[in-house]
Amino acid sequence: MGFAETVRVLPNRTMRSLLIGMSHRRSLARLATRSPITRPMVARFVAGETLDAALPAIGELKRAGLRTTVDVLGESVTAPEQAVAAGDSYLATIEALAAAGLDVNVSVKLTALGLDCSRELCESNVARIVKAAAAHGGFVRIDMEDHAKTEPTIAIWREVHEAMPNVGIVIQSALRRSHVDVDRIIAAGGRVRLCKGAYDEPSSVAYRTKQAVDANYVRLMERLLRADAYPALATHDPRIISRAIDMADRLDVPRHRFEFQMLYGIRRDLQRTLVDRGYTVRVYVPYGCEWYPYFMRRLAERPANVAFMLRSLAKEEGRRIRGQ
Repeated sequence: MGFAETVRVLPNRTMRSLLIGMSHRRSLARLATRSPITRPMVARFVAGETLDAALPAIGELKRAGLRTTVDVLGESVTAPEQAVAAGDSYLATIEALAAAGLDVNVSVKLTALGLDCSRELCESNVARIVKAAAAHGGFVRIDMEDHAKTEPTIAIWREVHEAMPNVGIVIQSALRRSHVDVDRIIAAGGRVRLCKGAYDEPSSVAYRTKQAVDANYVRLMERLLRADAYPALATHDPRIISRAIDMADRLDVPRHRFEFQMLYGIRRDLQRTLVDRGYTVRVYVPYGCEWYPYFMRRLAERPANVAFMLRSLAKEEGRRIRGQ
C-alpha cells in the first residue's frame, strides 16, 4: 500500500488532528512554499500570491453573480512591524477593490494584526481597516481563530463595533460557548458569520463529533434567523443548506436578509445552483504568500484531499524523474 493509500484509510479525526498540527510547523511551511509541485493544489484554494494575481479571480466571481470577501493571508505574527505591514496590505486591498468596482468586503485575522503583540496595537490596526472600508461603503469581518482567542476577539470586535458598525465577527458551532456568544452579539446589534470551525479543540471547550457540531450549527442558525440579524451561513454541507432554506421559509425570512458563504474553490457547483435560485452567495477569497496554514486547514476539513494531493505529487515527481 502506497503512502497516499495509507493516508486515505486513516480515521478522519486522526488525519484532521495531524494536518492541523502540521499547519503550525514552520519547517514544513518553508518546504511546501518552496516546492513547485504543491502549487497546482494550492491554486485550488488560494486566488494568488499577490493582489494583482487575485483581482482577476475576484472579478470573475462577480461576473458569475457571486459576492466576495477577501482575506490577505497571514497569522500569528510576533513583531509589531509585521502587524502594521499586514494592516497596510489590507488598506491597499480595500483601495484596489474599490477602484476595480468590486465588493469592498474583507476578512481579517487578529493574530495577523498584532493580537500576540499587544491588544492596543491590534485594536488600532483593526480600526483603521474598518474606517478605510467604511469610506467606500464596505464591510470588515473579524475571523475567529482557536478557542484561546475567542474572548479577546469578541472584546476587540465590540470596541470597534461601538464606533463603526460596519464590522462583523465569526462564531464557530464547534465551541460549546457559542450560544452565549451569539446572544451577546445579537444584543449588541452585530452581524455573525456562522461556521463550524477549522481548529482541533479539546473536548472541554468543543464538540468533538460531526453530529454534535452540525446539531449546534442548526441551533445557532435558527437563533440568528429568528433575530433577523443578517447572518452569513458559512457551510458547504447540502443538508444544512437545505435546512437553512426550509427554516428561512418557515420563519418568513426573505432571501435578502441572509446569505450563504463558501470558500474559494470549494463546491463551485453548489455556489452556482444557489445563485441561480436567487440566494446571495459570498465567496471567501484568500490571497498572499503566507498560504501554508490556511491550506493545511482546508486539507484537514476534507482528508480525502490529502490522498488526492499526494497522488498528484507522486505523478509529477515520476514525470520529473523520467525527464518528461
